[in-house]
Amino acid sequence: MNNSLLVVVLSSGVAYGTPLLYAALGEVLAERSGVLNLGVEGMMLVGAVMSFWTVQRVHGGSAVVLVAALGVAALAAAAMAAIHAFLVVTLRANQIVSGLALTIFAGAVGLSSYLANDLQLAGSPAKYQFQAIFPKSLQDLPVVGPIVFGQSLLVYASWACVALVGLYLTRTRVGLNVRAVGESPAAADAMGINVSAYRYAHTLVGGAFAGIAGATVSLSITPQWVDGITRGSGWIAIALVIFAFWRPALCLVGAYFFGAFSALPYALQGHGVTQAPELFQTLPYVMAVLALVLVSSRAARLRFGAPAALGLPYVREER
Repeated sequence: MNNSLLVVVLSSGVAYGTPLLYAALGEVLAERSGVLNLGVEGMMLVGAVMSFWTVQRVHGGSAVVLVAALGVAALAAAAMAAIHAFLVVTLRANQIVSGLALTIFAGAVGLSSYLANDLQLAGSPAKYQFQAIFPKSLQDLPVVGPIVFGQSLLVYASWACVALVGLYLTRTRVGLNVRAVGESPAAADAMGINVSAYRYAHTLVGGAFAGIAGATVSLSITPQWVDGITRGSGWIAIALVIFAFWRPALCLVGAYFFGAFSALPYALQGHGVTQAPELFQTLPYVMAVLALVLVSSRAARLRFGAPAALGLPYVREER
């Protein structure tokens, strides 16, 4: 029963959807503050390469090394997010152009490939990877075993992050301030809220989430390093935020939906279908493109429930 196509797709969908979920949660935080970050893909790539390098080069117990790798990935991606924040918050550059530039800079022909080649990571298997944490007896339970108990710690941590981000944005004063900054920065400023500080902080935290998403790909899903390891997952995460109406709980549902579609071709191959339908492989990316087209129009963003000031620079003198 656990080898049936449906169970395999669902269990793999949870695993494949986890990096999307981390990246989407980070993007929700950034966009709720009014900053559109199209550099998620680049930040995921940098997080992936730095976490993989950490695992290969740092000596110690597997648990310590893996935690260190997550920290390095988060810091590296947050550093990239700081560049984006400086450009769009301080210099008031176009947020779409800035994000795209960062992704191109860190893309498969940019920083991530340079680092991977310089650090001699190409083709190397990961020395440590996140594994399922529950005993085999639970993993072998019919249906729920592989789906619920056959996952790594990163999956369960992502569930906690969904709850924490949701509570943060709806039940805390700081979270409500974030939403105020994203809806009307002028009104928030009039209330004494530091708009720039909130946007900086949440763009950096969003970048850190993207770095963890990249580390999830390189240390939990893909067994060895390959250039462009994230395969456009950052773009899907941005689309996911739109489809989830900027709500963390819906991001979880959407992440597993996209994850299942990503896993389906491999599951079909495992069940004897040698030529997986191309539709299943391309559909997540087609949906991502449609979502990005929508987000490029301010009227469409507002219709979908986006923060009113998303993508707009704030100049205090314009209050």
